[in-house]
Amino acid sequence: MATFEYRCAQDGSFDVAMPVGTAGPSTNCPRCGSPATRVFSAPRLTRIPAALREAVDRTERSAEQPEVVGRVPGRRTARHSTNPAHARLPRW
Repeated sequence: MATFEYRCAQDGSFDVAMPVGTAGPSTNCPRCGSPATRVFSAPRLTRIPAALREAVDRTERSAEQPEVVGRVPGRRTARHSTNPAHARLPRW
């Protein structure tokens, strides 16, 4: 995504975020709705950290292809004692 700057004659400058190559020469002002022209400057590109990008990608993929898990992540399986005295203890 890139941030492009537009200028409205009535309300001044504002930014619009959209994919690179899709910014038109004009757009409607979000405040008054009148046409605003694009100010040609270098687009401000944003980079997100790799871990955040992977999390976003994983979340988007899960809508179409959910991951199947066998158990709740992060929980360990309970150990069972072979001592007969432990069998009489209350279970939580």
